[in-house]
Amino acid sequence: MMMTLQLLIILACLFYGARKGGVALGLLGGIGVVLMVFAFNLPPGKPPVDVMLTIVAVVAASATLQASGGLEVLLQLAEKVLRRNPRYVSILAPFTTCFLTMLCGTGHVVYTMLPIIYDVAIKNNIRPERPMAGSSIGAQMGIIASPVSVAVVSLAAFLAKAPGGAPVIDFITLLSITIPSTLAGVLMIGIFSWFRGKDLDKDEDFQALIADPESRKYVYGETATLLGKKLSSSQWTAMWIFVAAIAVVALLGAFEVLRPKFGGKPLSMVLTIQMFMLMAGAFIIIFTKTNPAAIGKNEVFRAGMIAVVAVFGVAWMADTVFEANLPVIKDGLANLVKTQPWTYAVALLIVSKLVNSQAAAISALVPVALSIGVSPGYVVAFAAACYGYYILPTYPSDLATIQFDRSGTTRIGKYVINHSFILPGLIGVFTSCVIGYFLAAARGLV
Repeated sequence: MMMTLQLLIILACLFYGARKGGVALGLLGGIGVVLMVFAFNLPPGKPPVDVMLTIVAVVAASATLQASGGLEVLLQLAEKVLRRNPRYVSILAPFTTCFLTMLCGTGHVVYTMLPIIYDVAIKNNIRPERPMAGSSIGAQMGIIASPVSVAVVSLAAFLAKAPGGAPVIDFITLLSITIPSTLAGVLMIGIFSWFRGKDLDKDEDFQALIADPESRKYVYGETATLLGKKLSSSQWTAMWIFVAAIAVVALLGAFEVLRPKFGGKPLSMVLTIQMFMLMAGAFIIIFTKTNPAAIGKNEVFRAGMIAVVAVFGVAWMADTVFEANLPVIKDGLANLVKTQPWTYAVALLIVSKLVNSQAAAISALVPVALSIGVSPGYVVAFAAACYGYYILPTYPSDLATIQFDRSGTTRIGKYVINHSFILPGLIGVFTSCVIGYFLAAARGLV
């Protein structure tokens, strides 16, 4: 009964914090920790310090890239791909936003691409819902495949501390499963999007909308583009520094012999990521005209720091409760999860929807799963299930997509749950989990 009450408090904190948004999720975790320690007399758990420091380093580098203007280089290159292949925008657009997220570590890059994707679609008489809804989902799916995302570095840090006897899954092995499984999921989203909905010339609602000359002018609007913008050499320099840092981290992860050894063990990848991300940010400042004061004011930095607070509060609260009740949890859940490993994926999906964050969902559930005996192989195989906040159309990128689609084809349905993002999300995540399982099985991890 006591553990049930504690779990209800956790869920209440998660649900209320997610509804409030922003840093509220992490702060509500603080209430949970205080209640557990002072009301239930549970020993406080361990805050995920390694995870939080890695997030800070990655976010600092990504925010520096944005402040330098280097992000615009990537966005301009992405636009060139879309405008040269407008007929295939329904498939290419989700891949474009996914790749941008994988490079930058945040799905917030989708906001700049949305008006461009809409413009390409509407000017070629393609139903905007097709590429736009898929692009919003693809951008968020790219998080679990990004070597510099908060979710991936958090997952890598937790896997590095997996209980003894479990298969060791390093940073490169993790990405070798999450990247191809994510891309497979995005491909299925694109294929589905190619055929979804009515063509514009057969859509009665759309035709009624553009029958009015003013509405038609609003729907088709002016061309949104970055192609005419001249980018400076410092912006290109910043982009190449950032991409080079990611490449070096991947190389060091693939070949541990390249890392220095201390006490007979190679330098951990968690520390390696921290070092090279901080260095990348420093090099961008040194070799470009980036104003350091602008770094802390942009969207990437703000979102990243919110993630730090969320991971801090949520993970600390969860660790406090689950560590104190570990024997009971093992007796009740260990056999179920071992015999029905898909239940872990379902639990992760639900938690993700509650907290509206992939990193927070991983921080809340992965340590618990590992501690009760869930194989790290299953944790990696079903990593894509940490993205479940498309289930209800409340996430900022989904809401922004609806606003950017002036044709009205991307929308929230009459019953709320029947919105434009639910099917692409389910198809993408389900496909990624299935492919992830087979990849993990092929590596002998499950």
